Amino acid sequence: MLDKITSRFEGIFKTLSRQNRLSEKNIQDGVREIKLALLEADVNYKVVKDFIKLVEEEALGEKVLKSISPTDQFIKVVHDKLVDIMGSHSDEIQLKKRGEISVILFVGLQGSGKTTTCAKLGNLLKVNQKVLLVSADTYRPAAKDQLKILAGQTGLGFFTEDHNDPIKICKNALKYAKDYEYHAIILDTAGRLQVDEPLMVELEKIKKITEPDEILFVSDAMAGQNVVDVVKSFDHRLNINGIILTKFDSDTRGGAALSIKKTTGKSIKFIGTGEKIENFEKFYPERVAGRILGKGDIISFVEKAQAAIDVEEAIKTQKKLLKSKFDLDDFLSQIQQLKKMGPLQSILDMLPIKGQMKDQSVDEKNLLHTEAIILSMTPKERKNFRIINGNRRRRISLGSGTTIQEVNRLLKQFESMQKMMQKVKKNPRFLQNMLGGMKGMNL
Repeated sequence: MLDKITSRFEGIFKTLSRQNRLSEKNIQDGVREIKLALLEADVNYKVVKDFIKLVEEEALGEKVLKSISPTDQFIKVVHDKLVDIMGSHSDEIQLKKRGEISVILFVGLQGSGKTTTCAKLGNLLKVNQKVLLVSADTYRPAAKDQLKILAGQTGLGFFTEDHNDPIKICKNALKYAKDYEYHAIILDTAGRLQVDEPLMVELEKIKKITEPDEILFVSDAMAGQNVVDVVKSFDHRLNINGIILTKFDSDTRGGAALSIKKTTGKSIKFIGTGEKIENFEKFYPERVAGRILGKGDIISFVEKAQAAIDVEEAIKTQKKLLKSKFDLDDFLSQIQQLKKMGPLQSILDMLPIKGQMKDQSVDEKNLLHTEAIILSMTPKERKNFRIINGNRRRRISLGSGTTIQEVNRLLKQFESMQKMMQKVKKNPRFLQNMLGGMKGMNL
């Protein structure tokens, strides 16, 4: 996520940190590099121009030049201005009070992931709302079937009709929602390869009939600043309330995220961070700014951990670790809880250690292989891995679809981990000293 622009910013700040004191020339050189980084990220030129002007004006102030840590002050100036151009706060989705039906209309171009995003938002809202997904896309083959399957997977209601009049479908969906006491309706409308008049007229009619509380434009985060003109076209005809950026976990350059708010006045409300239904979160400008600058997003990390980790299970695991009774069953449980937090790369993006790990690749397959290896063991083998001899290793590798070398590697790593925990148990300072060596990783 935003890897390229993050790497550029980290490089710029690393160069500045080598200076004993920041001079006017140092700052101007840094600002020039930031300008190039933003333009390479496909950020709108006017946004870049205004951003650079504000950063330079504030960074050249007396307070920054005379501070104890001028580089940190400069980073804070850049961070604050990034937050400003993305929006100073996270905009909430507007829903009616209980007893009334809230209508959310999804619009956008074809291929942006609109249908899947309907289910993702519905899954997020179902905690407090009874949600109905409505397929009003009568043009794309299998669009109705796709939304129906997603509704079934997420436990949401589903409505459509077997004809090609999207306006009639939306009208009848309102009656259906009222009859079955739904609290929120999410309307999935047709997309096009480009903005065209028939599409806009159709959406205007749907808006008039359904009177939506929210009109959300769904865009691919990789679209860059090109999406700005499309958003303006939709907003001119429909007065949209906000943006959802999909595929934010991909190698996003950042152009869309950094351009939309300043150029259209519309806030990004949600981002899609993976293919799974649960890979969907609110957009927090301050947190994303932290990720862009390589400072991580610990708040989001903690929230994901709280949602995924069983507290009672974590306490049991802690006790087992301290008593050196941690076995491969416990290790498997930890892997499965880690997977619930989302893709490993996404988790890594949230930690303020990314710049220290540039040469370390994150391979999701390794985690899957580890899980498969442990699942191929007998309960007895998981309790005591030392009984796993050559024949058992061969059986485990065949059962997990891995190699004997991979099985050996896992067992060796697990044994090393147990030895480390023994040292911690005997000498608590061992862990303190180990963490002390991580000072340079900003933990």
